[in-house]
Amino acid sequence: MGKRKGQRQKMVRITVVYDNYEFDERLKTGFGFSCVVETVDKRILFDTGGDSPTLLHNMEELGIDPGKIDIIVLSHIHGDHVGGLIGALEARPGVMVYVPKSFPDSFKDEIKTYGAILVEVSNPIEISSGVYTTGELGTWIREQSLIVKTKEGLVVITGCAHPGIVNVVRKAKEVMRGEVYLIGGFHLSGASDREIQDIIKSFRELGVKKVAPCHCTGDRAIKMFEKEYGNNFIKTGVGRTIEI
Repeated sequence: MGKRKGQRQKMVRITVVYDNYEFDERLKTGFGFSCVVETVDKRILFDTGGDSPTLLHNMEELGIDPGKIDIIVLSHIHGDHVGGLIGALEARPGVMVYVPKSFPDSFKDEIKTYGAILVEVSNPIEISSGVYTTGELGTWIREQSLIVKTKEGLVVITGCAHPGIVNVVRKAKEVMRGEVYLIGGFHLSGASDREIQDIIKSFRELGVKKVAPCHCTGDRAIKMFEKEYGNNFIKTGVGRTIEI
């Protein structure tokens, strides 16, 4: 029993609860992204998708109680990543919410009206044991990504990767050493084949071991990653659970 418990404690479980790609046909899709990260002692909601009804419906279908979320992390201000926030806040009064410091004051004030504990992020910080934010990256659109330390390496979770997906990975490796498992939106729907190939080359150089692209990555880019990574490509969409 003790051994099995120890094995469970080492596992990180990531479940996509909002995405525009379908994985579980029971669930609703919508343009946006959200996932739940379960570690040893915390349950973290990263982004909240585009609307509350879809987010909460999917969480219920997946058996994830929004009232037991410990931390909410928002990557950036776009509606397809913060649109479901109010529903999440209503379901979990007093939750801690980590947002980029550049978020509008009006948005941050509204979060506080729901009794949430607001934490403004500028630089990389540890938000729970083994879980870090990259801090704000980018200039035009400021965005933070999540870094989760696991036995197998670093899981880097992106919202849209507006600052550049390669830049996000580089920053993650500055914060923590290790091979990278990458999940989330890569923001490559408008990229050329050459640009995508260059990114794949950079991923290899940076030690990106597995990829699970979704949301705003783009169909063509996803197919190119699948061809390049083969068995290390993880098909992803709403309802997908990845255990590491």
